[in-house]
Amino acid sequence: MFTGQQTHACGRSSSSLDARYQLVRGLIWLFVLSLGAFAHAADSDSMEARKIDYLIASVETLKDAQFIRNGTAYDAKSAADHLRLKLRTAGSRVVTAEDFIRLCASVSSVSGTPYQIRFADGRVLSSEAYLRQKLAEFRP
Repeated sequence: MFTGQQTHACGRSSSSLDARYQLVRGLIWLFVLSLGAFAHAADSDSMEARKIDYLIASVETLKDAQFIRNGTAYDAKSAADHLRLKLRTAGSRVVTAEDFIRLCASVSSVSGTPYQIRFADGRVLSSEAYLRQKLAEFRP
């Protein structure tokens, strides 16, 4: 008599094997899709790190500029070193380049006074405005 199910030598019906096959196949697809999502997140994190590195380098390579922090002028190298220190101190709070500008590169965490850049021609600009302009110019 035929019941619509075949029994294999190991005693399992073909519908039971089909269900397990479908489950395993579904789990494999879920795993593959998850890898894609993780890869995208890693790419995004990597891109944000590149943006932050670009912003710090744009400060470090400014010619004849002074960086005013808490009323004291610093050269470009010292300013970049300070930004790197603040970035390390901020840790996981900085995820994006926008976070970096807001949390590390705009104001003194000691006094709350905005950082400024005095250019060789005498112009003074807040570091926040300068870095936002640089971020808008960023091209990977």
